Amino acid sequence: MLRLELQGISKQYPAVRANDGVNLQVAPGQIHAVLGENGAGKSTLMKIIYGAVRPDEGTVRWNGQPVQIANPQQARALGISMVFQHFSLFDTLTAAENVWLGLDKGPTLAEVTERIRSVSHDYGLDVDPLRPVHTLSVGERQRVEIVRALLTKPQLLILDEPTSVLTPQAVEKLFVTLRQLAAEGCSILYISHKLDEIRSLCHHCTVLRGGRVTGEVDPTAETNASLSRLMIGSAPPELAHRPARPGALALAVRGLSLAKQSPFGTTLADVALQVRAGEILGIAGVSGNGQQELMAALSGEDRRAPEGSIRLFDADIAALSPRHRRHLGLHFVPEERLGRGAVPVMSLAQNTLLTRTEAVGPLGWIDQRTVRALAERLIGAYNVKAGGPDAPARSLSGGNLQKFIVGREIDAKPKLLIVSQPTWGVDVGAAAQIRGALLQLRDAGCAVLVVSEELEELFEISDRLQVIAGGRLSPPVAVAEASVPMIGEWMSGLWPGRSAQATMQEARHAAA
Repeated sequence: MLRLELQGISKQYPAVRANDGVNLQVAPGQIHAVLGENGAGKSTLMKIIYGAVRPDEGTVRWNGQPVQIANPQQARALGISMVFQHFSLFDTLTAAENVWLGLDKGPTLAEVTERIRSVSHDYGLDVDPLRPVHTLSVGERQRVEIVRALLTKPQLLILDEPTSVLTPQAVEKLFVTLRQLAAEGCSILYISHKLDEIRSLCHHCTVLRGGRVTGEVDPTAETNASLSRLMIGSAPPELAHRPARPGALALAVRGLSLAKQSPFGTTLADVALQVRAGEILGIAGVSGNGQQELMAALSGEDRRAPEGSIRLFDADIAALSPRHRRHLGLHFVPEERLGRGAVPVMSLAQNTLLTRTEAVGPLGWIDQRTVRALAERLIGAYNVKAGGPDAPARSLSGGNLQKFIVGREIDAKPKLLIVSQPTWGVDVGAAAQIRGALLQLRDAGCAVLVVSEELEELFEISDRLQVIAGGRLSPPVAVAEASVPMIGEWMSGLWPGRSAQATMQEARHAAA
């Protein structure tokens, strides 16, 4: 008997038909991948299964019986849990309080706190249940969502891009957990754009394109190229990564030390880096090691930096606001798309005004035609699937919104572009497009700083690498002289000149 069966599922939105007669079958204990490019209808289909969206047509069968899943509470009662790509956590509450609210009845908050500690320890998902969510990095929030789902002991676990901000080591631990759950009879629906993961983990794969099922395959018998062709109709384009020709020093950071502003933050200690025009510097590191604090200092959100510690083309910008830094040519793409990179309820055209001012007149009047024309140009240039420039940001899939935000900043012709997690949750075709755009920007003479937890990405586009661990930065190393094992070791804080004892002492000091 099948655990889940979908027959003829369709869902129409005003601007797009997200699902069009979709059929899907999932067996008990099966890890079933759903593959498709951004906007193919994967997330909508998962929300229908979870009861967050009602289908217009079609039948859902659960353990052989037809059901109408009216809401997530009913889904959880059936034994269905979901980890969303965009997190559903309250920033002002602790991790434990968020998990507790997600459980329909039963345990006390104290009991849930202990269960979180137990489950996170058993499954290798490091979660501090007492930390407020607003102090957590994106990767740490991802772990809270996964632990919350595991606490319900689901019969069907839906994971939407669960590894997009996890390190390779954490991904391997998660895979052990998922294989264990599957061996115990739990069915898993797994959405990911990482083809290597799907081939390594999943038993079966359903491919969506334009809201329709276009194929079903055994992923273990496929190659990355064949899966890519099924998903986007072609293999992803090869990146043209020519040798860098570094020019003038664009960004110079020296002696940047900042005390953490939150009890759960990370103190930056004597951070030093340099980025020249015409090169890409990549920064690797495990989530929660000071990336957020460093990005806040560089973008101007945190202006406590010591005088002279951050210089842009030899101008001291340590005390300047984000707006003044943009005037000097520094543009920034944050890791959080909704809420920081874009305002969810505002249209794409309106969201261009967050960082672009060419449509704003000297007296503050906004030229609406110019705003809409800019949004239309970005939608076309970056192949953003959206219902036009008036579509609200929240209506886009995660990958399409990412393309729009990255495109908005690249199109501004920055002198220095700082990007955090540039291809988080983006399909292989779009990821190649974004990475290619960053390389083109570099070749045009822009200085680019990329912070990413995907080592493959950093090795693909960076000219030099540094690692952040415990609020400190490693020495720079040319990508040609680095290796994944070496950078993995550095991510634990062990780079040349640093002892394991010093690393442990700093970790204890940072946690104090």
